[in-house]
Amino acid sequence: MRVSQGRERPLTVHHLNQLLFVCSLVLLVAVAAVRISSRSGLPSLLVYLGIGIAMGQDGIGDIKFDNAELTQVIGYAALVVILAEGGLGTKWKEIKPALPTATALALGGVAVSVGVTATAAHYLIGLEWRQALIIGAVVSSTDAAAVFSVLRKIPLPTRVTGTLEAESGFNDAPVVILVVAFSQVGPVEHWYTLIGEITLELAIGAAIGIAVGWLGSWGLRHVALPASGLYPIAVMAIAVTAYAAGALAHGSGFLAVYLASMAMGNAKLPHWPATRGFADGLGWIAQIGMFVLLGLLVTPHELGDDVLPGLVIGLVLTMVARPLSVVLCLTPFRVPWQEQTLMSWAGLRGAVPIILATIPMVSGIEGSRRIFNIVFVLVVVYTLVQGPTLPWLARTLRLGGDSEAADLGIESAPLERLRGHLLSVAIPEGSRMHGVEVNELRLPAGSAVTLVVREGKSFVPLPTTVLRRGDELLVVATDPVRDSAERRLRAVGHGGKLADWLGTDGADGTR
Repeated sequence: MRVSQGRERPLTVHHLNQLLFVCSLVLLVAVAAVRISSRSGLPSLLVYLGIGIAMGQDGIGDIKFDNAELTQVIGYAALVVILAEGGLGTKWKEIKPALPTATALALGGVAVSVGVTATAAHYLIGLEWRQALIIGAVVSSTDAAAVFSVLRKIPLPTRVTGTLEAESGFNDAPVVILVVAFSQVGPVEHWYTLIGEITLELAIGAAIGIAVGWLGSWGLRHVALPASGLYPIAVMAIAVTAYAAGALAHGSGFLAVYLASMAMGNAKLPHWPATRGFADGLGWIAQIGMFVLLGLLVTPHELGDDVLPGLVIGLVLTMVARPLSVVLCLTPFRVPWQEQTLMSWAGLRGAVPIILATIPMVSGIEGSRRIFNIVFVLVVVYTLVQGPTLPWLARTLRLGGDSEAADLGIESAPLERLRGHLLSVAIPEGSRMHGVEVNELRLPAGSAVTLVVREGKSFVPLPTTVLRRGDELLVVATDPVRDSAERRLRAVGHGGKLADWLGTDGADGTR
C-alpha cells in the first residue's frame, strides 16, 4: 500500500469502511498502549511512534507514506489542539510566580540552546551552518506533555511545575519563527532582524490571545447555551479562533491559542468538568494521530547513518546546551541548584521538534531529510533515557511539593431566565470541608445549599448538617454573588471552618 501523490481513484463506501476500520483499530491499540506507558514510566509518544513505524514500509503494515507537506499541516492542527488542552489545564496561581523564570527560559534559554547546539552540529558533525542552525532551533523546544506524563505522580514544588509548564507553552512560538526563517530559500536574515520579528509576532500573538480568551470567557459566562454539550465545543472553537486570528494578523498563533485557552481555563466557565474532559480527550486523539503519522513518515532503514550524529547532538543538547541555558537564565532569580538540576534534565523533546523538522523538507532545503532523521533519532533515544530517570532524580534531589488540601470540584450551570447559577460541588478526599456544618460555610446572602447527595441518596440539608468527604452539594446563587459564593466554598475546602482566620479566602489559598 502506498500513500502519496498519484492518480485519484473514486472513494467508495467499501474504501470508507476499510479506512474507518483501520483508524478505529489504531485508536484502540493506542489507547491500550497508554496503560503500558503509564506503568513503565515511558512517555506515551514513544508508543505511538512505534505504532506508526510498525504500520510503515519497514513494518507489518507496509504503508509507504512520504507526504511531508500533509504531515506538517496535520501536525500544526494537532499542535493547536494540544496547546489548547494544555492552556485549559494550566492554573494561573501556579504559573504566576514562575512567569519571569519561564519567560527567561522561553526566550533567553532558546537563544543559548540554539547557539550551542548549532555550533556543535557544525564543528562535530560537519553540517553546513544553515542545516546546523535549523537543527539547533528545532530541538530547542520542550514538550510539556512528555514531561508531565512522567512527573504526574510526583508532587513537585509549584515553582518547578509552573516554570516547566509555562516554558513549554511559551517557547513553541519563538522556535517556530526561527525554524521558518532558517528554512527560507536564500540568505538567512540578519540576527537583529529576527529578534525584531520574533518580538513583534510574540506581542501580536499575546495581545490577540488574551483578548480572544477574555471575550470568549465573558460570553460563555453570560450566555446560557441550550445544551451542556455545546460548551466544550464552544471553548475549543474559541481556542482555534485565537490561533487563526493570531496567524492572520502575522503574529504567533501558537502563543495566542495557549494564552486564550489559559484565560478560559481560569475563568470558572459553566460545565467546566465536562469541558475539561472533552479537551483532554481531543488532546489524546491529536497526540495519537500526530505521532502515528510521524512514525509512518520515517523510514527506519535510512536511519543507520544518522544514529551517531543524532546521539552526539543529543548529548551536547542534554549535557551542555540545556544545563547552560538553565543556569544562565535562572541564576539571577536565585533558583536553588536542586531545582535547576531537575529543570535541566526535564527538558524533554517530544511532538514539536519532529513536526518542525518537516518545515525544511517542505521548503526544499538541501539535506532536509537528514535533518529529519537526526531529530527523530535524538527525540526517541533521549526521551527513552530521560523519561524513566526523571522520577528518580526528583526523589534524589528531595524535591517534593508541600501537601495541600484537595481542591473542590465545582461545576456551574447558568440559569439565564432566573438570573442565577446552579453550582454542583463535589467534596473530594483530603478536603477540609469534611466535618464542617452547612451554617459554618457562611455563604454570602443570595446563595444557599439546597441539596446534598450522599452515598446515592439525596436530602435537603439542615443548617446543622455535617458535610462529609464524597458528598455532592447543589448550591443556588444569584448572579451578583456567584463568584463570591464559589470563592467562599473553595476557601472552606482549603482552610476548613476557620478559613477567614487562616487567611484563606480564595481558590489559591490566599486572601
